[in-house]
Amino acid sequence: MKLIFTYFLLFLSSVSVFSQTVTAQLIDKATQKPIPFAAIKTAEFSGVISNEEGFFTLNDIHDDTQITVLCLGYKNKTISIEDIKNQKFVVALEESLNELSTVFISNKKPNADSIIAKARQHLLDNYENKLYKHSFFSRETAYIDFDRLDFEVEKSSHVKKNQLESTNKSLDSLSKAIVNSYTIHFKDFKGTLFIDDSLKTKLIVQKATELLDQKNNLSIEEVQSRAQGVILKYLDTTLTYKLKTGLFKIEDSLSLKDEASKEKQKQEYQIKNLKGQTSNLLKRAQFYDNSMLSKLLDADLYEYSFQDISYFNDELIYIIQYKPRRSKSKYVGTIFIVDESFAVTKVDFEFADGKRGEKLNLKLLFGVKYIENMRKGTIIFQKDTLNKYQPQYIKFEEGRYFYVSRPLKFIENSTEKNKTNFEFTIEGSVITKQELLLNQSTKIALDVFDNLTEQKTVPYVKLHEYDASIWKQDQTLEPLTEMKEFKGEE
Repeated sequence: MKLIFTYFLLFLSSVSVFSQTVTAQLIDKATQKPIPFAAIKTAEFSGVISNEEGFFTLNDIHDDTQITVLCLGYKNKTISIEDIKNQKFVVALEESLNELSTVFISNKKPNADSIIAKARQHLLDNYENKLYKHSFFSRETAYIDFDRLDFEVEKSSHVKKNQLESTNKSLDSLSKAIVNSYTIHFKDFKGTLFIDDSLKTKLIVQKATELLDQKNNLSIEEVQSRAQGVILKYLDTTLTYKLKTGLFKIEDSLSLKDEASKEKQKQEYQIKNLKGQTSNLLKRAQFYDNSMLSKLLDADLYEYSFQDISYFNDELIYIIQYKPRRSKSKYVGTIFIVDESFAVTKVDFEFADGKRGEKLNLKLLFGVKYIENMRKGTIIFQKDTLNKYQPQYIKFEEGRYFYVSRPLKFIENSTEKNKTNFEFTIEGSVITKQELLLNQSTKIALDVFDNLTEQKTVPYVKLHEYDASIWKQDQTLEPLTEMKEFKGEE
């Protein structure tokens, strides 16, 4: 009996050393509001970021693990996992006092233009982009909302009138169902991005998932494909068809069987597409000639005003607001600059009033219109082992209006070459949010890059509801409530 009791005590004492996953929320001690984008450090150069709702998740930790929470404007806090549990998985941070008089003896406020100029002068000292590898976690969230959707078979050289009416009735039902839906699509992947001395990149992806509602998977291409499937059902299903829009051929041998086979395609991502997405996002968070961040530090393009001071990890931070000085300048926002090193440690940006991004209006000629009407984001930096500042978290959001109206013509691949004309009009908006959490940034030798073999594709796991167990051993971005509660259909 004593032996059993001894084993039981040993078991209880060992429970705390077992690895575990813990999710908690950061809040402001005074206001009780969530604190987003705080750094939760499990070691000097590793950790995660709290999401927009203040939540974060740590994997493979123990009760006695100590974490340090760092957030601009708040006092540092070191706490154990056991203490977090005792506080019901809520961590409260105290605000740092921002009294200018205790920092600056004179009554003169710091000059914003001078601080920005010094930040530009110290770019080479503070940042380095070449010959690095970045271990990261990426999440893309896409929202599609259709305002208008019109399908109509105008005429057919061989389809009876009642069949034509049935086709248009089915297309009308499809149109109403799509307009009344709202598509959300999530894509997560974990990988390592390697950069050589000329800024060329190679990507290795370890894991990828896609979370979507298959029933409401509604890209413009998918909507057109579904409409084509309806039309094909009313044509001769034993034949194949050439599909044209105006003078251009889209498909050479389209059939109902081809439409059905699309659902059986391999669940793979093209590495070149993932690499392009990751590289472009990282470039937005780097300083080089004519980069977005370099332009934000250009006094010819922007006006600056000193806003306040704050503290981060016991360092004094200048808070500088900026707005366009020239018509070609697009953004308003805030730049956070470290007092001692003059390193930019955080940037918030968004389109200024009346500003737009890329646009294309060929509505009359080709039935296409496109306007990027929203762009905003946040970039947060941290020091690496070489005392250089590397991006730790990047968020980039874009909103676009689109209009597409095109005539489609189905032509039988037969001696008769019967034709069916179809009108397709779609109008709506899409919002894309890309997030990149860089867990570790390390200097590499050129031969490491040269000897690396990049795969062409990577398989992904298709999900219809969020499954946290897939990322149990990885440091990831904690999903927002909308993702945790997402329920999709096959």
